[in-house]
Amino acid sequence: MPRWRSARKTGTFDPPPFLAHCVSPNPPSRGRHQRPGEAGSTVSLELENLLDNLNLIANNDHLAGADGQNGLKNDTGAALRFITCGSVDDGKSTLIGRLLVDSKAVLQDHLAGVQRQGETDLALLTDGLSAEREQGITIDVAYRYFATEDRKFIIGDAPGHEQYTRNMVTAASSADAAVVLVDATKLAWSDPALTLLPQTRRHSLLVNLLRVPSIVFTINKLDAVADPDVAFANIRAALTAFAAAAGIAVTAIVPISALKGWNVVSGHPGWCGYSGPSLLQILEKLPNTPAEVDQPFAFPVQWVEKPQAPTLVASRTALPPEGAASSDTSQGRRVFWGRVATGAVAPGQQVRVLPSGQTAVVAQVLDHARQPGHVNAGHSAGIVLDRELDVSRGDWLLAGDDTGQALQATRQLNVTVAWLDDEPLVPGRAYWALHGHRWVKARVQRIVHRLDVNTLAEDSHATQIDPNGIGHVELTLQEPVATLPFAQSRALGAMVLVDTASHKTSGAVLVN
Repeated sequence: MPRWRSARKTGTFDPPPFLAHCVSPNPPSRGRHQRPGEAGSTVSLELENLLDNLNLIANNDHLAGADGQNGLKNDTGAALRFITCGSVDDGKSTLIGRLLVDSKAVLQDHLAGVQRQGETDLALLTDGLSAEREQGITIDVAYRYFATEDRKFIIGDAPGHEQYTRNMVTAASSADAAVVLVDATKLAWSDPALTLLPQTRRHSLLVNLLRVPSIVFTINKLDAVADPDVAFANIRAALTAFAAAAGIAVTAIVPISALKGWNVVSGHPGWCGYSGPSLLQILEKLPNTPAEVDQPFAFPVQWVEKPQAPTLVASRTALPPEGAASSDTSQGRRVFWGRVATGAVAPGQQVRVLPSGQTAVVAQVLDHARQPGHVNAGHSAGIVLDRELDVSRGDWLLAGDDTGQALQATRQLNVTVAWLDDEPLVPGRAYWALHGHRWVKARVQRIVHRLDVNTLAEDSHATQIDPNGIGHVELTLQEPVATLPFAQSRALGAMVLVDTASHKTSGAVLVN
């Protein structure tokens, strides 16, 4: 039987590739990395919410049964993380509710709790905040976990309102797939030259910019139009033309009725002239985002474990239980903990420390259970070097020059920015840039162009990028950072800009 769990800002995990650096809301201490703000202050509530939302995406153990077995007949491995997005009131929460109900992933007592005037309000299965239920909208990102006989899923219900675009970016940053909903009743569906809604275009552009591997368009509420066949044909043509102009690779375009359940879990053959698989059948076949093992090794240091004095260890703890790893695996040296962003690490590998530029050889690698071995991208590791170097939180361990894969550090970046602040982005403004776990001062040198989400035109004369806008800018950093284009690496090609005064999360940055 399918199982499901819900969560809103609970649980911890190794964060996803994009914004994986946002593990702790604590800004850097004073010293080499100056703290943004006064001593003892914390990063903005917006950034904390961003981090909390990222931490919701738990590992697959959340979907295991009490006996530790997932019970799937055709288990494909890792859970598929996907989000629903699109314009406001397009039926995103209702679609997720329908997926949960029709896949028998909702208990009867919980289903009875979302009754309104004798009818089941499927949207309430994901809208958990009181403000969401009162207003009938989605504000925060709500996550749901469920499984079918063939696949495990983690669903992120992203808000459609323009003012909550930052929450949608958070959800999309770690997604394997995006389901973009289009409300047929809001469009001039009988017109072959119909225009899509701005927020539909914006969300489609954002998930494409964030390199979400699979993008599925679903045309919803076709049961509420006079001629669903014509509506589906015209809207599908508009989506296809827009995607081609924007460079978006479309996985599928599916006609659905989230309210009635048509083509959501089970197919509705022949409706709207569509005889393809249902949405759930498509999702069950989509691939997960592959780990960036083929990229050069890069490791952001999150925490430094200092060796304990033997006398203190002896006085506090007994001998480790039989079969357990010894606490002295580092042989008195410091252990640098974090998550391997790209590549892999093994003993004997030469590494270079950024920003100091010093080099060392990896003496030992510990996995999350403190067992020695080698660790690939996407997994936590503890690294012990063959000699003591000045390495602290925020530094990077990179592939050494002898590997032929050394990453070059730079202070000048050409980036695409999704602007999330209430204040517009203007040239000359300084921000804190968060890359890995490292804070660096950044200044916007110039705006190359601003993208019009309606026409896809690039305005090279733009003097600012407005809230929820998308643009292409040049950044100058106070210290060099090692990056790769975001198209090659979500981990190395992403940064977050934070306002130096208010500590608000201002923008998501993708390196070109």
